[in-house]
Amino acid sequence: MINLAADLRMAVLNLQRNVRRTLVAILSVCGGIVAYLLASGFIAWIFQDMREATIHSQLGHIQISRPDYFDKGIADPYRYLLPANSAEQKLIEENPQVRTLTPRLAFSGLLSFGEATLPFIGDGIDPQLESPISTRINIIEGEQLKDATESSVILGEGLARSIGAKVSDSIVLLVTTANGSPNAVELKVVGSFATITKEYDDNALRIPIQVARKLMRVEGATTWVALLSSTEYTEQVAATLHSKLPSGTYELLKWNELADFYNKTVALFSKQVDVVKLIIAVIIILTISNTQTMSVLERTTEIGTSLAIGLKRSEILRLFLLEGVMIGLIGGALGLLLGFSLAHIISTIGIPMPPPPGMAHGYTGQILVTSKLAIDGLILAIFTTLLASLMPAWKASRLNIVDALRCNQ
Repeated sequence: MINLAADLRMAVLNLQRNVRRTLVAILSVCGGIVAYLLASGFIAWIFQDMREATIHSQLGHIQISRPDYFDKGIADPYRYLLPANSAEQKLIEENPQVRTLTPRLAFSGLLSFGEATLPFIGDGIDPQLESPISTRINIIEGEQLKDATESSVILGEGLARSIGAKVSDSIVLLVTTANGSPNAVELKVVGSFATITKEYDDNALRIPIQVARKLMRVEGATTWVALLSSTEYTEQVAATLHSKLPSGTYELLKWNELADFYNKTVALFSKQVDVVKLIIAVIIILTISNTQTMSVLERTTEIGTSLAIGLKRSEILRLFLLEGVMIGLIGGALGLLLGFSLAHIISTIGIPMPPPPGMAHGYTGQILVTSKLAIDGLILAIFTTLLASLMPAWKASRLNIVDALRCNQ
């Protein structure tokens, strides 16, 4: 411990010998960490916002269905109906982390308005139970559904635009019921909505579940959608419910197993963050390596003298490595401080973003610097400066004593 303290003191004194060069090295590390935090923080915010938007507009945290419904239910969803007001529903609702459990009835058919007719995909929902789940569904015009039995409908923004229907217009839904016979219902348009997925908005509509059951001549639901108190409880609650529900009768799917677009986006952006991290690491390594090499060249005679009076080569190596680590530690700490400050300022102002692929509307971005990102940034600073110091430190410790003493003479 005494030797380490002495080495640290010596490293600090050596860094102070050329303040300008040390400051440039520290600022290089600081700038790299700030760039990493801002870039990664923006991506982290996108991940979080997209996750919550996906959960609170379409999927909920957990969906319960009959086995194979999501694989084979598109062709014949009514073979996989869940019962209404069952004991299993009450069992799920009793879980302390479940905020709400709502039934949904999926159906499809043709939407007719005036002379126009378009295909649609629909969901029968309970407006009251669905309300906490659908907080990220933006009502573009009109209002949300209010009553489970009211003859009303809300249309996806793209579908409403394609068919030309507006609030207060009456439309007709034509469907094939569960028993194969045709059926139709006239509904009043009370609003149009937009989610994060343009493709869904171009084809989807929602009606009260009692109207949907009457239209399709069925009871029950195709899925039960559970919203939890927090996304972090998803794995835990899913495991608990899986153990309690009858085996082979129900299938549980977590939101991330259904969010294909989200998963692909995370995979793509994560690779981009890794590329940014690699570029920053290379810049820091080149900068610090150059700084340390210059320091070795300037102190060649001093190193030879130290070796001549008995200082071990391992101690020379350790001294230069400590100098590199201290540059990384100081630069990383300053980078974290500046990165957090800039992230807060930028998030307060907001980052106007155009609509990304697959979405109809732009958004105002922010920067989310998490504790994990901060730790990653500090590790990046220390690891890269240590790595950059290895070669110069090794060369310094391998100097020939006689040649080093004759340097600059």
